[in-house]
Amino acid sequence: MDFLQKNWEEIGVSSALSSYISPSGPSEYHVQFHVKPRNDGFVQQYERLLHALRLVCAELLPADARPVLKRYYLSDATNQAPLMQPDDSCTVSVIQQPPLDGSKVSLWVYFLAGADVQCRDGVTTVAHGGYHHFWHMGMESPRGDSAAQTEQLLTGYEAELTASGLNIADDCVRTWFFVRDVDTNYAGLVKARLDNFLRVGLTPETHYISSTGIGGLPADTHALVQLGGYAVKGLAPGQQRYLYALTHLNPTIEYGVTFERGTVVEYGDRAQAFISGTASIDNKGRVVHVGDIVRQTHRMWENVDALLAEADMNLTDHAAQITVYLRDTADYVTVRDLFAARFPHVPTIITLAPVCRPEWLIEMECIAVADRHNETYRPF
Repeated sequence: MDFLQKNWEEIGVSSALSSYISPSGPSEYHVQFHVKPRNDGFVQQYERLLHALRLVCAELLPADARPVLKRYYLSDATNQAPLMQPDDSCTVSVIQQPPLDGSKVSLWVYFLAGADVQCRDGVTTVAHGGYHHFWHMGMESPRGDSAAQTEQLLTGYEAELTASGLNIADDCVRTWFFVRDVDTNYAGLVKARLDNFLRVGLTPETHYISSTGIGGLPADTHALVQLGGYAVKGLAPGQQRYLYALTHLNPTIEYGVTFERGTVVEYGDRAQAFISGTASIDNKGRVVHVGDIVRQTHRMWENVDALLAEADMNLTDHAAQITVYLRDTADYVTVRDLFAARFPHVPTIITLAPVCRPEWLIEMECIAVADRHNETYRPF
C-alpha cells in the first residue's frame, strides 16, 4: 500500500490517497477530500471540492482510472443536496453525516484503473477477470416506518440483484444502512432485516453480511433509512470468508442483530477485507470503557486488528480507507489526534453519526487490501 497527501492551498482543499498497484489486475485507489472552511457557503465549498477532484484525476491518477463510488458527507443534506450537480459517473451516496473538521462537505471516492467500469441507472458495474462487481449506493424508499422502509429496500435490492443473476445470500459482500434518528429507528431496521434475511436463507447456521448500521440523515426528510450494497458475481465457494475474532467480539445474533463482523474476499493476486462498523465491545456483547472516548478508541482498534488478523492483515500495513463515526462533537479533537498519530497517511473521514447503542461513543469501519499469491482463484 502506498500513500500520498496533497494540499492545494490556493483552493483550500487537501486530499489523502491510498493506492494498491497490482501487476496482474486492476489498481485500486481511495481518495478522501477535506475542504478547509473559509467563511463561505456550501456552494463555494462544493465547487472547491469538485475542483480538487478534477486535479486528482488529472495529476495523481492514471489516465484510465474510473470512479466506482462516491460518498458525499454533508452538514445539512436536505438543503445542500438540491444544490449539487447531477453525477452519472458512478454510484453516489449523499448523506448527512457532518464532517467534524468544520466543513460543510467531504468526499470519499474509490477508483479502479485497468478494469471495465460502467455506470447505469445509479449502479456501478466493474468487469474484469471473470468477475462482475455491482456497487449500488443511495437507495431509499421513503414510505412507512423504519421497518417498512428497510423491508422495501432489501426486497428491491434483491430484485435488482436477481435481474443480474445474483442474490443477496450468496453474492452480497457488504451493506451500509444509514438511519435517521438511530436511537429511535434502529430497532425497526433490525427487526425487518432479521425477518428478510430469514426468508432469503440467511440464518445463524449459514451466515450474514458485513454491514454498518449508523446514524445518518438522507436528504429526503421522509426517508428514514438509506441502503448501500456491494455484490460480486463469479466468486467460487469459499472465496468469500467471514471474520469473527471471538476472543474479542461475540456473534451479533447473540444481541439480536444480523450482520457479520467482517468479510475477506480472496483473489489470486490480492485479498480485500471489509470490516463492518466496529465499536468498543467485548466477546460478551458488552460496551467496554463506558464514557471514556480514549479507551473506547483503543479497544475499537484492538477489535478491528483482531478481525483483520484472521485475514492475515493489520490496520497499520493494510488499511486503505477508514471512516470514523462519533456521537459527540466535543470528542472530535481527541479522536482526530489519536488517528493522526497512528494512521497519519490513511485516507480517513471523521463524521458526526451516532452509533446504534448510545453508550458507544465511537465506531469505525475500514477497507483493507493485501497481496496474495493464490492459484486457487482468479486474480481480481
